Amino acid sequence: MTNFAKDGTRKRRWPYRLAVILFAYLALAYILVPTLWIHHEHEAGLASLPMITRTSDDIPADPLNVGLVGNDEDVVRAMNAAGWFAADAVTLRSSIEIIGSVVLDRPYRSAPVSPLYYLGKKEQYAFEKPAGRSADRRNHVRFWKALEKGDDGRPVWLGSATFDRGVGLSHDTGQVTHHIAASIDAERDLLMADLRAARVVGSFFQISGIGPTLFGRNGGGDPYYTDGEIHVAVLVPGAANGPADPPTIPPPSLIALKDAIWHGIAQKAEGTP
Repeated sequence: MTNFAKDGTRKRRWPYRLAVILFAYLALAYILVPTLWIHHEHEAGLASLPMITRTSDDIPADPLNVGLVGNDEDVVRAMNAAGWFAADAVTLRSSIEIIGSVVLDRPYRSAPVSPLYYLGKKEQYAFEKPAGRSADRRNHVRFWKALEKGDDGRPVWLGSATFDRGVGLSHDTGQVTHHIAASIDAERDLLMADLRAARVVGSFFQISGIGPTLFGRNGGGDPYYTDGEIHVAVLVPGAANGPADPPTIPPPSLIALKDAIWHGIAQKAEGTP
């Protein structure tokens, strides 16, 4: 075969090779790798559910990153014991009060939160923990009942915990809203630590949420990043007299490796050592 013929054969083959490489990349990035980090060895009933909330305009909002196992009374008692206050309903009066809190820098530890929706329902519970004098900055979480009966026969709640870093205009709608801090994993970890300290937890485990996300945006247009895991606290019935150091059930080894790599990337992005 002449050199000219060989060159022609190579030129005809490169589109095929490119297609093979592209197919392999897509299979790895969108099928194989996500499959490796999706796990629901605990509470398998959650496996088919979406892992992100939505606004009233059906815009993707805050991802789910926390969970609780327990009945309604357990949830309320546990959150109160952990130092988180139930948020007031959104009314004309509470709306005026939160404006006064922000403008006049005065306390309002049960300020209302804007509603978000999951599986077509508004949050059943919303709690917050002040992070300053006014309602301008606060830790807060919303919860939805995802399963009526989980593995231990009690309801399973999924929630979205974020830190409000200040009030401003929505990047998407122009409405007045709180803006969240980008590291939503930090808020998840804070809530789990508060529940642990309150001794209302029997054990912890984690399941897959939305998956590793570096450039996410919520319903207000705020950026966020997350390892994509949901940390779940199994509450002690009655939310009292739990162990001082409840066990954490470790995730599968591949998930632990993924989390370690992810947190290394996140630390670099934050500029922390």
